[in-house]
Amino acid sequence: MRKFLILAALATAFASPAFAANKQQEVMKSCNTAATGKKGDERKAFMKSCLSDGRKAQQEKMKTCNADAAGKKGDERKAFMSQCLSK
Repeated sequence: MRKFLILAALATAFASPAFAANKQQEVMKSCNTAATGKKGDERKAFMKSCLSDGRKAQQEKMKTCNADAAGKKGDERKAFMSQCLSK
């Protein structure tokens, strides 16, 4: 249940729902792999930290792409942001 709530909160924070789902799946997969061998409270603390790091990285990417998109409008900006965020 807790993982679901964390996943839901992170997914709503991203701009594109399809991109957010794919990115979040990658982050979850990576964190789960790294958490191998951890159990109980140790695993919960690790997953919380790992998932928040993934969110911070996404926020930085959004900030960079948004700055690079300065001056673009409408469909041009939308296409640029989509391409930039998918890198």
